[in-house]
Amino acid sequence: MTIRNLDKLLHPRSVLLIGPLADAAPAGPETRHARSLWRNLRSGGFRGPCLALDPAGGLLDGQPLPSQLEDLPAGLDLALLCTPPAELADWVRALGARGTRAVIVSGGNPSPAQRQAALEAARPHQLRLLGPNGLGLQSPALGLNASAAPTQALPGHIAFISQSGTLVSAMLDWAKSRNFGFSHLVSIGERMDVDAADLLDQFAIEGRTRAILLYLESIDQPRKFMSAARAAARGKPVIVVKAGRSPAGQQAAISHTGQLSGADIVFDAAIRRAGMLRVDTLQELFLAAQTLSQLHGHLRERLTVLTNGGGAGVIAADAAERHGVPLHAPDAALHARLAPLLPAGAGLGNPVDLGSDADAARQAAALEALLDDPETGSVLLLHAPAAGIDATALAEALLQAARRHPGRVLGCWLGGTAMDEARSRFTAAGIPDHATPEDAVRALAMLRTWRENQAALIETPGLVQIAAPQRERAQAVIDRALAEGRELLDDEEAMALLQAYGVAVVATRRVAPEVGAVLAAAQSIGYPVVLKIASRDIVHKSDVGGVVLGLHDPQELEAAVAALLGRVRARAPQARIDALTVQAMVRRPHAQELIVGASIDPLFGPVLLFGAGGTAVEVLADRAVALPPLNRALAADLVRRTRVARLLAGYRDHPPARLEAVYDTLIAVARLVAELPALAELDLNPVLADADGALAVDVRVRLSAARPGGREHFAIRPYPSAWVQTVAWRGRNLVVRPIRPEDEAAHSDFIQSLDPTDRRMRFFSTRRSAFAHVELARMTQIDYAREMAFIASTDPDPARAQTLGVVRAITDPDNQAAEYAIVIRSELKGTGLGRLLMMRIIDYVRSRGTRRIVGEVLRENRPMLKLLAQLGFQAEHDPDDEDLMRVRLELDGPAAPAP
Repeated sequence: MTIRNLDKLLHPRSVLLIGPLADAAPAGPETRHARSLWRNLRSGGFRGPCLALDPAGGLLDGQPLPSQLEDLPAGLDLALLCTPPAELADWVRALGARGTRAVIVSGGNPSPAQRQAALEAARPHQLRLLGPNGLGLQSPALGLNASAAPTQALPGHIAFISQSGTLVSAMLDWAKSRNFGFSHLVSIGERMDVDAADLLDQFAIEGRTRAILLYLESIDQPRKFMSAARAAARGKPVIVVKAGRSPAGQQAAISHTGQLSGADIVFDAAIRRAGMLRVDTLQELFLAAQTLSQLHGHLRERLTVLTNGGGAGVIAADAAERHGVPLHAPDAALHARLAPLLPAGAGLGNPVDLGSDADAARQAAALEALLDDPETGSVLLLHAPAAGIDATALAEALLQAARRHPGRVLGCWLGGTAMDEARSRFTAAGIPDHATPEDAVRALAMLRTWRENQAALIETPGLVQIAAPQRERAQAVIDRALAEGRELLDDEEAMALLQAYGVAVVATRRVAPEVGAVLAAAQSIGYPVVLKIASRDIVHKSDVGGVVLGLHDPQELEAAVAALLGRVRARAPQARIDALTVQAMVRRPHAQELIVGASIDPLFGPVLLFGAGGTAVEVLADRAVALPPLNRALAADLVRRTRVARLLAGYRDHPPARLEAVYDTLIAVARLVAELPALAELDLNPVLADADGALAVDVRVRLSAARPGGREHFAIRPYPSAWVQTVAWRGRNLVVRPIRPEDEAAHSDFIQSLDPTDRRMRFFSTRRSAFAHVELARMTQIDYAREMAFIASTDPDPARAQTLGVVRAITDPDNQAAEYAIVIRSELKGTGLGRLLMMRIIDYVRSRGTRRIVGEVLRENRPMLKLLAQLGFQAEHDPDDEDLMRVRLELDGPAAPAP
């Protein structure tokens, strides 16, 4: 993942086009394409040098054309190549040698071998390649149209990244008709180098870009994409439309989990986890673009509809109900102010219907009254053509009120050309104009969903002390099965695996399909019992009559053995009967049947599933998926997204289920797939959940020795537990470990404990107020793929622990440098704790293969500068701030493998 030299691509100071441009160039598609690009470059208003080269030489518009790079100045930032694919690597090599650092590949369709050769030619020069088979890019603020699109975008604050060039053209045409601008438009094509993740990283740090729109058809590197998406979405809205809602076919699976986890539902889970918003259609993408551009996120979620026509207001109110947008109910004070403006005998509600005869003065007064009330929320102005009402004059009157309350008004001028001027005035004033009431409400609903995703992204999980799993015991179960050449665990093994990770399971015995062995197992468990068939050839036992419930004594059980074996042999004559399973009969009449599962998505890696379970799981189709790792807050969000969550909350004579037990079961399954790489599928169905907790009754586990192992297969890097360490310090034990989201409260207390001088040394500020939740969340809910924070704590249990110090390092997307920061409790300065933490973060950054650690230290912080010098850091004065020192440690030693 890298943003290296993307500034040369997006903000070039000079541009070169290479291709068949000469007046005498042979006619053909290559020549037409090159000339089209040249026209667009020249007509865009680019203020830097814009040069052309034709390898065949000749004249362009009567002027001599250079035919070789040596005829041009060195160090041109950006080149557009319209040359044959066979020449691509040679041109890239030559351009890189002369200082060019970005190339748009616009000629032909290079073969895989030609693309690889071009990448190898670019690598020594750190030259970036965009394309091939893309439309190019535009940076309107620079007047740069380095694309095949003839329409020049207006400057704005929205970036658009697209895997489809056609979509870029459509977006440009849509935007032109609405006076809508962009910071950048980039068609990434087939992504031989620069991809969506690179651009997300770049736009995340660009001040001009306030929001990002993204059109995707596929993702190549999920962890890279997720890290970039999470970083971007934390700072600005990211809206995604992805093609391919319908599944393109799924691999055969032995479990419900494997069958139900499809690529698109997993993509939805990834988008949600990253804090982005997914929309389904281009129309919704355009709506999102307009809303974000013109309202900058200030729109309020409650809605009041102000209209001159009852029918339009009712349509808007219905749409609000469908999309979950709350309508504000006017209070008595607002009623008193609006009453004189309403038609005679009219009541006041929401929508506020002024009647078709409402003139500009009445409508403007009503809008002013609504906006003056802070509880009103956003106001949707719906105006239908009415006799005697000049729409343009009305628009001007309404704008006077709207300008005093920026970001709270949406417009919808119903009708045709008679409303065009009113629409134009609203658009020019930065007020969104929507074609229909439904569009306006959908725009508001999208913004609300995005805010909900953002809130979920930084929700603080509760403090929970979960017993450490017995990983060795679980691994022994897996190793034994693999050694025997089995990929399916038997029932008893599967239950033992779950028990090792703290999941409550029903007592289970697997025995030979003989009456004596079955009776002995039942005697050890205790009656009543359940009898089940165990066969590697049977997926769903109940389909072949392979389950018998409620057996109360040996006589019933002996008869059930004979009847069950007979049914199975009749209904599945080819199935091998491996054993019989005896389980305790569970009586939980108020329990809900759930499914909890995990499977391996070919792109995103491990995926968790939750929903309504039992034999009707496919019929109910009530499920939600999430990417691990999970904590209590993320598990609760997963449960809330299902219909069965309402049943778990309790109804009539069914008391609420103990949801914490459900959450902990999900967390345990997430840890299983994180720590045991051979697990390919887990299917806990049913899990019985009621007021007494959650109990797994039936489990299927499939193994795969060939599964891509380790944490690198996760789209989101799990908690790096290998870096948890207990160290002896000053006669006591300290736990030095990576920070967790659950540490937020302790971290807040730690920061508040610092004296003013130490706080200023760490944060370069004399701020005394407590840090807000959103700030603390960014400190404690980190992306371990890019950032690390080690805390020194007094206790492994977060509920009892006190934080003594913290050191963190944030690595740039290129993995070239990590910026560190450290602070310890004021009363512990000079005790060696700072050295201990610094050595730990140096070891960690070195293990990642990062080249250097950098930082800034106040010049007056002499103890810190002395410690850094002892650790090998070099210090130099900051040329931009006389109070700061820049420090740097080059990590030239061999890197140990990262845990």
